[in-house]
Amino acid sequence: MIEVTDLQKIGIGLSGMGIAFLFLGVLFLFDKGLLAIGNILFLSGLGCVIGLERTFRFFFQRHKIKGSIAFFGGIFVVLLGFPIIGMAIESYGFFALFSGFFPVAISFLSRIPILGSLFNTPFMQKEKMERCTSLCWVFDTAAGAMNCQTHFAIEILE
Repeated sequence: MIEVTDLQKIGIGLSGMGIAFLFLGVLFLFDKGLLAIGNILFLSGLGCVIGLERTFRFFFQRHKIKGSIAFFGGIFVVLLGFPIIGMAIESYGFFALFSGFFPVAISFLSRIPILGSLFNTPFMQKEKMERCTSLCWVFDTAAGAMNCQTHFAIEILE
């Protein structure tokens, strides 16, 4: 079992609150105050969960620099007072940075009882197989099947 430290628990709470503030900021017609607080909380929570050194290593890798510039540029534009444009830029950066993590998240969610039936529909299976073609395949002995894992999960654990 993986032991979670108190700092990581705080980081999970900060990240969760950041996502909640971002959601409320979008819900309240791109309120720039809520969006700014959400961005700050999310980034500080990410730093607490995986550590400052790993956070910097993640954002400033050579192949992720385009997504990092868009993500931090979007945060800067939101702080300048243009929330719709900033969130569009930030969303592009978010998807560019975390796109490698989405197959892992979908694979995890497909093992949850109620959500698993949704993710195991023929349409989702086809989408999952198409997205996993560029990823490395790993035989999962617990599930008894082939699952795809991304390099993102391996990078975070190193």
